[in-house]
Amino acid sequence: MESIFEAINEWLKELLIGAINGNLSNMFGDVNDKVGTIATQVGQTPQGWNGGIFSMVQSLSQTVILPIAGIVITYVLCVELIGMITDKNSLHDIDTFMFFKYVFKAWVAVYLVTHVFDITMAVFDVGQHLVSNAAGVINTNAAIDVDSTLATMTATLETMEVPELILLVMETAAVSMCMKIMSVLITVILYGRMIEIYLTCSVAPIPFATMTNREWGSIGNNYLKGLFALGVQGFFIMVSTRTENVCRKPKNALPGTLTRT
Repeated sequence: MESIFEAINEWLKELLIGAINGNLSNMFGDVNDKVGTIATQVGQTPQGWNGGIFSMVQSLSQTVILPIAGIVITYVLCVELIGMITDKNSLHDIDTFMFFKYVFKAWVAVYLVTHVFDITMAVFDVGQHLVSNAAGVINTNAAIDVDSTLATMTATLETMEVPELILLVMETAAVSMCMKIMSVLITVILYGRMIEIYLTCSVAPIPFATMTNREWGSIGNNYLKGLFALGVQGFFIMVSTRTENVCRKPKNALPGTLTRT
């Protein structure tokens, strides 16, 4: 009779260990796949991510936003001229250099607005360069070796009893489900980031039109800070994801510590 119970017990243990290994294999595979997807997504420039959307945004910026930026430049230059006249005592204290400075400011403002897409895309080219170089450095250390990890865990699982294995089946199933939900959320975040980039680039001519003015220049400066933040955001997303993946690498699993690997 004991041999029958032992056989049933061994059969249950094999069944539960197989279920646990299946859950862990799916979870680690999802982690590796998502890390690779993140590295690919954040390493793309706006024109490389979706050429059709980029062309539409560029066309809207040049046909709709650029004329408004021209009006903003005109207003800013008029305010600049009025301020220059009042500061110089209604031109009684005239200085030829101030006209040169005024013309130079106007030229810089027009140049920035007419080359706004070249400047904004250069920011994301720098971000892509950072991501590609970082990927070459940390890529080899981030992936989880599923086979060796499961082999190590299987040896530990075989020493556990059926109640512990049942609990681990439920835990690994819950964690695996959470990883799938996180995978969807990460995809939404990545798509939301690219939408934010397209929207930010579409209105770029307007803040660029204010950059040469002393009073209004803070608008353009703040926009440029946000643009650079978006440009290097992909680098930080990739590094943080790879770091988290390295931290998820299971160590030598021991009874009672398996669920924390």
